[in-house]
Amino acid sequence: MGKTPHTPEQQSVRVLKVGERVRHILSELLARGEVHDDVVSASHISVTEVRMTPDLRNATAYIKPLLGAGDDDVVHALRQNTAFLQREVAQRLGLKFAPKLRFRKDESFAEADRIEALLRDPKVARDLEDDLDDDLEDDG
Repeated sequence: MGKTPHTPEQQSVRVLKVGERVRHILSELLARGEVHDDVVSASHISVTEVRMTPDLRNATAYIKPLLGAGDDDVVHALRQNTAFLQREVAQRLGLKFAPKLRFRKDESFAEADRIEALLRDPKVARDLEDDLDDDLEDDG
């Protein structure tokens, strides 16, 4: 008898769980200094998120070097060490297929700062206050 097919909800939960496991494994490898690369060793790197494809064959790891290390240099160094990291992830993950890793710099912090700066802009603050006043008048 064959396997029962997974519902889309079960499949997406599994994708999220595997992505989180890959994130933990990569974080552990980087924190323990198991990557023998001068740029990686000299940087404190946070793996902020890992996004898996639905078939679990590809993983995109979003990284953020801490303490002002150069994002592009760290991403380049990780890409040069992809084969080692994929091997380690595959061993520790125990899936039938090892996901192919891609590394990208995490731009979400810069985007959040940009949005925060926009919201602090006096023109935007004035517009937000006007909207709030309009809402209060409608309720009253």
